[in-house]
Amino acid sequence: MKIALMDSGIGLLAAAAAVRRLRPDADLVLSSDPASMPWGPRTPEDVAARALAVARAAAEHRPDALIVACNTASVHALATLRAELEPALPVIGTVPAIKPAAAAGGRVAIWATPLTTGSPYQRGLIRDFAGSADVTEVPCPGLADAVEYADEAGIDQALAEAAALTPPDVQTVVLGCTHYELVAERIRAAVQQPGRPPVVLHGSAGAVAAQALRRVGAEPAPSAERSGGLVVLLGGRPSELPQPALAYVEGRGLAAVGSAR
Repeated sequence: MKIALMDSGIGLLAAAAAVRRLRPDADLVLSSDPASMPWGPRTPEDVAARALAVARAAAEHRPDALIVACNTASVHALATLRAELEPALPVIGTVPAIKPAAAAGGRVAIWATPLTTGSPYQRGLIRDFAGSADVTEVPCPGLADAVEYADEAGIDQALAEAAALTPPDVQTVVLGCTHYELVAERIRAAVQQPGRPPVVLHGSAGAVAAQALRRVGAEPAPSAERSGGLVVLLGGRPSELPQPALAYVEGRGLAAVGSAR
């Protein structure tokens, strides 16, 4: 079994690690184009064109499914990708985990990029899935870029700024950008208030990994032999994982398995 994942940059690491946990025997293809980052400020047409190029590079390796491990690409390019690649190649998009976050009740914060925050897309998800939950949208300028380049000072600054906009009684935080899952525990620490119950985080990596397996008719087998290979494509060209990816446990885990094959 071969699962491909695509993103503008290293935001795909969390979903790739989730696939690897569920199926250690699955081959992975990681396709990105960090030279074109960030995709967020680009026009929808530009995002769709760039996402299609990244997806085509992954599709050349004949995967069984393609995970669009990017919120921006899922908003602006999912229909385009599915029109070209399905039904031969199942395409799985990424949606912020607003519904499960709201199901627990209490106050919810959605951390997302500035352009996603307040967008018709995100407001629609809140309207359709948040129910009666009290939801606060929190823009996180610079956080995805800082994560992409493992810029520690930039991450700290972006976390502090976003935490200052987050109500102190928030009980749940939705991670509305795949990059944010790589610093999930730092986000939790930034918003956690002394004396309050632990803040619950909701990412999308586990859900999209499980959905990819369902789309190809495979069952999770976390105890399978760790025999899956790793192909990394940067701008369509075979490469190694970018150095900043190794700053995160997800990237180091993938690199360690890939180098052993």
